[in-house]
Amino acid sequence: MKTIAQQQTTRPYGRFKDLEVWPGKPYPLGATHTSEGVNFALFSEHAEGVELCLYRPEDPNKEVHRIKLIEQTDLVWHCFLPRLESGWLYGYRVNGKWNPKEGLLYNPAKLLVDPYARAITGVVEWRDELYSYPIHGKGEDRFLQKDDSDSAPYVCKGVIVDTQFDWGQDQRPETPMHQTVIYELHVKGMTQLAVDLPEKFRGTYAGLGHPITIQYFKKLGVTAVELMPVHHFVQDDFLFQKGLRNYWGYNSLGYFAPHADYAASGTQGEQVREFKEMVKSLHEAGIEVILDVVYNHTAEGNHYGPMLSMKGIDNRSYYRLVKDQPQYFMDYTGTGNTLNMVHPRSLQLVMDSLRYWVTEMHIDGFRFDLAAALARGLYEVGKLSTFLDTIHQDPVISQVKLIAEPWDVGPGGYQVGNFPVLWSEWNGKYRDNVRSFWRGDEVGVAELAYRLSGSSDLYAYGGRSPSASINFVTAHDGFTLRDLVSYNDKHNDANGENNQDGDNNNHSFNYGHEGPTADEDINATRARMQRNFLATLFLSQGVPMLLMGDEYGRSQQGNNNAYAQDNEISWMHWEWTEEQQELFDFTREMILLRINNPVFHRRRFFSGRAIHGQQIGDILWIDTDGKEMTDEKWQSGHQRCLGMLLNGEAMEEYDERGQQICDDIFLMLINSYWESQDFILPGVRRMSRWERIIDTNSTQIPLGKTVLANEAYELGPRTLALLRLRARQGNKHEDGRLKVSILEQVRRLLQGIQE
Repeated sequence: MKTIAQQQTTRPYGRFKDLEVWPGKPYPLGATHTSEGVNFALFSEHAEGVELCLYRPEDPNKEVHRIKLIEQTDLVWHCFLPRLESGWLYGYRVNGKWNPKEGLLYNPAKLLVDPYARAITGVVEWRDELYSYPIHGKGEDRFLQKDDSDSAPYVCKGVIVDTQFDWGQDQRPETPMHQTVIYELHVKGMTQLAVDLPEKFRGTYAGLGHPITIQYFKKLGVTAVELMPVHHFVQDDFLFQKGLRNYWGYNSLGYFAPHADYAASGTQGEQVREFKEMVKSLHEAGIEVILDVVYNHTAEGNHYGPMLSMKGIDNRSYYRLVKDQPQYFMDYTGTGNTLNMVHPRSLQLVMDSLRYWVTEMHIDGFRFDLAAALARGLYEVGKLSTFLDTIHQDPVISQVKLIAEPWDVGPGGYQVGNFPVLWSEWNGKYRDNVRSFWRGDEVGVAELAYRLSGSSDLYAYGGRSPSASINFVTAHDGFTLRDLVSYNDKHNDANGENNQDGDNNNHSFNYGHEGPTADEDINATRARMQRNFLATLFLSQGVPMLLMGDEYGRSQQGNNNAYAQDNEISWMHWEWTEEQQELFDFTREMILLRINNPVFHRRRFFSGRAIHGQQIGDILWIDTDGKEMTDEKWQSGHQRCLGMLLNGEAMEEYDERGQQICDDIFLMLINSYWESQDFILPGVRRMSRWERIIDTNSTQIPLGKTVLANEAYELGPRTLALLRLRARQGNKHEDGRLKVSILEQVRRLLQGIQE
């Protein structure tokens, strides 16, 4: 029996048995379901013909209809199928020239996934048919030959989705960036072992949006969850051959489709509704949802990779190709290919995707993986790239949280501090310096002071603020916090790459034994070091990001690249030891302390001179003698003690109603020496006292004990303390007013007046 496409050679439109075909419209791109039917629109600049293939969900490998898209408007091929219902599966076959040396890879034997598919179902079966060339051919140039075997039975397919959803009174929390506390998590890993959840919800969107999980987020105190990739991604062939799975998900195939494996309700479009229900539930609890998005590359790899979607639709438009050798892909990502953000249609794809997730899925922000690759112009990363300019001009995308991972693997790809206004950045310099300082490296305290005070050296220009810095000590890519203080070296043997993968430079320390130990002293040190890192993170200016499980001490057994560990190595554990519960309680109190005291999350940089100045203002840096840090100490790499005094009474900040914000005066003391150090506490003798809030030798917050000003405070080895300045009773008039204000007490420190 002839296909509809074959019949269209004589009669392009009309009824063909049980299906009717109309010309349709070129926009919007993708398969758009309406009350009248479905419009299909696919961009391909260099194609010579496009065929739409339809499949029923109950038999996804049996092609039911093949329709020729005859109309081409603005380089978009399109048709409309009236009365076609949601739930049907579809893919495209694209005809054109096969000339890899010109970057043209058209092969109609390969069924291709629509880049605009709202849902994707099925799995990629790693068969030879997925490749556009004879994969077992001889010679390095075998990719130049064409393979005509049909890939349709072995590739996943798009789903026609009815996107209607009752959002009710859903509103984005719109937490100001400077008040945000981010929790980086994995959708599956967060709840896979949560025994309190119904089994069918574990590891799914439904599980993440379940009241039990949301209650956990609320108890911890985070304001936003950052989800590792949820765009539909593909399991890698080389991992499949090893019996492993891609856990992280940085292998995107569909930029509009929620990853189907994370759905409890089904994969025939149900994943879209389930994702929306998750977002709605989190919003009701006041928690924002940020997506980790991977627009820099796709799952199709390099010239030896499979043909799954854009490579066969329009390779020259969608990917960056090597100049003068377009048979090869530019690789700024380390994954084989780089999306071509210089081309307007690739840029449109990304912008349409971002806008879709904001408007249709109610997402609150994005973290852009390897964002420097997106910002590259023809040759270099630049602030004025088309990608960044387009986002800034978009009335929808520019209004949500935008976070860059400001590097890629190409030349000049490390761009920390160089993204423009509206953008926050993963501050890799914060991570590295804080780790090195607490390890005891000879890095001094000058850079640490910048990191604690919001990294003004990186962001205090062009209208940026401390919230441009996303501060983190650990993230999914690297050691967990527990492993950071338990291992000197990575232990990635489970990944099957002979421990050659993962970063070798971790700034980690095991404190006397590699890995788990029964030594009580080592374990006590490790527990204190975890508290040191957490306290540093939440007391620093900028936006803190906490890695899933660090709040209780989750370990990955020394694996610092657990991308292929879709198992208990990576998953969140919910049965804790007493020590783990204590760490959770400490973390929760640290977050609460930060949120309740605006001096720790200022909107603006401190107004005093950078790092050390001559006048008391809103910040002061002091040495162990209670006096201001000297230039000699700032420049010494051997200095391992630092005091940071935050003057909450001198904050020049205002709330949403224009009321000035004031806070207490806090003093943070840091000692990364392996021996105790005495700190002379500043203030006016007999008139001032310091209330101990935190001492990381203890898990308790607050500690409650007070210490007089101008007395020595013994700060233990590798310890952080936080104190709050209080006035003694003898410094008050009968009406309660202070005889000597707290601010004046601190000011007199500089004048050498000790009463």
